[in-house]
Amino acid sequence: MPDEGRAFWERTASRYDWSMRVLGGPFEAMLPLVVEEVRGRERVLEVAAGTGLVTRAVAPAVSEVVATDYANAMVRQLEQRVDELGLPNVRVRALDLYAIDPKERFDAVIAANVLHLVPDLDGAIQAMASVLGSGGRLVVPTYCHAQTMTSRATSTVMGMAGFPGQRRFTVDTLAEAVAGHGLDVRRHQVLPGLLPIGFVSAERP
Repeated sequence: MPDEGRAFWERTASRYDWSMRVLGGPFEAMLPLVVEEVRGRERVLEVAAGTGLVTRAVAPAVSEVVATDYANAMVRQLEQRVDELGLPNVRVRALDLYAIDPKERFDAVIAANVLHLVPDLDGAIQAMASVLGSGGRLVVPTYCHAQTMTSRATSTVMGMAGFPGQRRFTVDTLAEAVAGHGLDVRRHQVLPGLLPIGFVSAERP
């Protein structure tokens, strides 16, 4: 991501959980759907894990989670949450999603609420798809700032306040972006809210 994006997340890490409680909208409804998509998988990569709000929900349902973020302040918050909750199957790494090692293999990759923030959308999706083997699943629930008139207006205000958004999705444009990388979209739906979440998952044939 551009440096200004990284700086934003370094600054906001300490209050990220508070902001999600206040502004997260359909986030809580998203969590069980993410768990459903990866339940029983052996090795799961989570990119842009932030403070671990998704990590803590997913960890009990899979054998191993490699939870990553590129902002150092977020990684510290993530490590603290993993330690406090006692999640022995979670490994925390500092990692930019563009630096994922293509030689690694995962049964699923989770990228929750990040694709509207990345500067190179195709590069980000390809980096995640590259580590999925046959039957591997990519789960990318994402805030869809273009889904409704209300979400467009909210997104405009957020941008004026400094939010580092790169694009505005609808659930359909999100699904189209994912489908262009050798992946079959298996699920896409809208979770309503002030800023709706487009829930999209795809699988490598």
